[in-house]
Amino acid sequence: MQKQVIEIGGEAVGVVVPDEDRLKFVAVKYSVWDLDSQRFSSADEVRAAIRRLLNDPSASTRAMSPAHIAAA
Repeated sequence: MQKQVIEIGGEAVGVVVPDEDRLKFVAVKYSVWDLDSQRFSSADEVRAAIRRLLNDPSASTRAMSPAHIAAA
C-alpha cells in the first residue's frame, strides 16, 4: 500500500496513507473533515464514505460549521 490522493469531482479532498493493514484518510477540505483520521480497507471505500457524507446535507453542514472545526 502507498499513499494516494483522493479526488471527488476532480478536486482533491484528502489522501489515504498506509496505517497498519488499512488506509487512514487525511482530509484536506472542510467538507470531508468528519472523515479525517478514519481507517478504511480501500480507497474505493473512502470515496463511497465521502459521497455518503456529501449527499447528506446535515452531515455536510456539520462538517463545515466553525463550531465543529473548533471542536476537532
